[in-house]
Amino acid sequence: MSKPKIAIIIGSTRDSRFADKPAQWILEQAQARDDFDAELVDLKDFDLPLFNEVASNAWVPSQDPAAIAWQKKIGEFDGYLFVTAEYNHSITGALKNALDQSSVEWARKPMSAFGYGGLGAGRAVEHLRGIAVELQMAPVRNAIHLGGGEFFKVHPLGGVNAPMSDVAPALDGAVKATFDDLVWWANALKAARG
Repeated sequence: MSKPKIAIIIGSTRDSRFADKPAQWILEQAQARDDFDAELVDLKDFDLPLFNEVASNAWVPSQDPAAIAWQKKIGEFDGYLFVTAEYNHSITGALKNALDQSSVEWARKPMSAFGYGGLGAGRAVEHLRGIAVELQMAPVRNAIHLGGGEFFKVHPLGGVNAPMSDVAPALDGAVKATFDDLVWWANALKAARG
C-alpha cells in the first residue's frame, strides 16, 4: 500500500492572516517524516463562492466550477490537518464554507487540526470536530494547539514575532502524536475503502 497523502489546509483567507507562519512550519515538520506525504492546500487559491448549490454533492453533483475544482483537490488526499484560527469561538467562515462545498470527498478519512490563538483555538477545534463527524470524517484524538505565551511570542501582535522554532519544544509532542494518529487512521481507512 502506498504512503497516505495528507492535506495541510490553511483555513483563513484574510490578507492579514497569521496562518501562513504556522502552516509553513507544520509542513516542514510533516516533510521531515517518511511515513506519509504532505501538501499545503490554501483556501485562497480556490476563490470559493458562498455555498449556493442545490444540495450537498452527496446528493446532487455540484455545478460551480470553483466548487468542482475544490472537490477534485480534496479528493486527492487520505487525511486532513486543518490550520485554523478561532473566530468568535469557532472556525473561520471561509473554512466552514469550504467544508460545506464538498461532502463525498471528505468521507471516511481522518482529520485533525493545528489551532492557534489566545486559547490555542481549542473551541474552534472542537467545533471543527463536530462538523467533521457530520461530513463522515474520522476526527483523531490528538491535535496541536498554539496558545497563550507561545502564541504571542510568534505572532506579530505579541511584539516579538519570533520564529516558530522558538516555540517548537512546546509543540513537538503534540505534533508527533497528531501525525502518528493521522497516519494510523489514514492507513486503516484507506485499506477499508479498498
